[in-house]
Amino acid sequence: MASRQSKKRVKDAQPWSGRFNEPVDALVKRFTASVGFDRRLAQHDIRGSLAHARMLAARGVIANADLAAIERGLSTIGREIASGAFTWSEDAEDVHLNIERRLVELVGDPGKRLHTGRSRNDQVATDLRLWLRDEIDAILERLAALQRALLDQAERHAATVMPGFTHLQVAQPVTFGHHLLAYFEMFERDRERLADCRWRVNRLPLGAAALAGTTFPVDRAQVARELGFDDVAENSLDAVSDRDFAIEFAACASLVMVHLSRFAEELVLWMNPRFAFVRLPDRFCTGSSIMPQKKNPDIPELVRGKSGRVFGHLMALLALMKGQPLAYNRDNQEDKEPLFDTVDTLGNSLAVFAGLVAGLEARPENMREAALQGFSTATDLADYLVRKGVAFRDAHGIVARAVREAEATGCDLSGLPLAVLRRFCGAIGNDVYRALTLEGSVAARDHPGGTAPRRVRAAVARARKRLARKATA
Repeated sequence: MASRQSKKRVKDAQPWSGRFNEPVDALVKRFTASVGFDRRLAQHDIRGSLAHARMLAARGVIANADLAAIERGLSTIGREIASGAFTWSEDAEDVHLNIERRLVELVGDPGKRLHTGRSRNDQVATDLRLWLRDEIDAILERLAALQRALLDQAERHAATVMPGFTHLQVAQPVTFGHHLLAYFEMFERDRERLADCRWRVNRLPLGAAALAGTTFPVDRAQVARELGFDDVAENSLDAVSDRDFAIEFAACASLVMVHLSRFAEELVLWMNPRFAFVRLPDRFCTGSSIMPQKKNPDIPELVRGKSGRVFGHLMALLALMKGQPLAYNRDNQEDKEPLFDTVDTLGNSLAVFAGLVAGLEARPENMREAALQGFSTATDLADYLVRKGVAFRDAHGIVARAVREAEATGCDLSGLPLAVLRRFCGAIGNDVYRALTLEGSVAARDHPGGTAPRRVRAAVARARKRLARKATA
């Protein structure tokens, strides 16, 4: 009698427990449960289940009355989850069994028929793809918002001169607008990569069942159409065990965070009084508990730090998959937390950065003063000599000697008298000083992709059109 009662308790506990003679250890139950984090897939699980049930009814696998009961029950569950009234149970292990158990409570036997022709293996793969597809769409919108903020600032500062750096040393004058457009292009490539990633995410695994497909006459194309998938996964083994799409997304997210982190590093530098190129809005900064004068660039610093967090999730997902034989293994439960946190971290970083960039205040006078240091128009002088007929390598040496002279006398190249400049090359005339001004330097780079103010404004106009086209695509 005791043995029969034990078997009954096990059977009541889990849908698979009839195979076992003792209940799951409490520690094992806690260790294997995923409902604490995978419950965020709930609404997507309901969407997938509804599409699956409608297909089963259309194919005559379940009765229309069963379908009506399932639809009614899942609708109730959806409302309970949305309102916070749903009771989540660790005993039910994951989001899928929690919803299934509640469905059976609500509608009885029809709820037990819902799982016909599918496994949790293809069910979770479908839910995860549905969820990630929606999250990619939201991230694309946040990327576009950041890009629009960059374009607004770039247009405003199309002619604001600042030093361009290589090796963090003053190199040549550029405009602040041109500098900001470099980040626009980085984020544009990010948008392209994410859109391409989404295309591969959008393949339906449902119908693969546990690993080999199902003996029921399922119509996978119908389910794919209802759920908005572009196609079905071609191979059942691959469909249930593939997590390439999650790894690819994490790689795309890592590149976005690389670009955000580079920008964050520049903002930290630019806000420092030794640069003083920008002011960050007070609402995006914090102070010190002991030093009352401090205004700290916390948001850029945090974004810079969170980039490492996202990189770590990419490594975790790669390590998770590298040793798995086909097909599904329980290891794959560990894909969700790094993926979920990657989405959260990236989405939040983009949202806060868009607001930060929109409120950024440039300090043109400090940028210009910095551009006058470091002989930033030296290349312009070399180009001037080339136009006078001097070979570039010879011009390079002439300008290097002129720079040493300017450095010794404590002035910029433009501050050297004409007579001194002519000592280095007799081809130098009065017109040389037009080439040595900051404004003349940036204006001379008047070609597509150059820093000339009119080219910056044209680039902003083109970029706005690109964003508008993609928003309506």
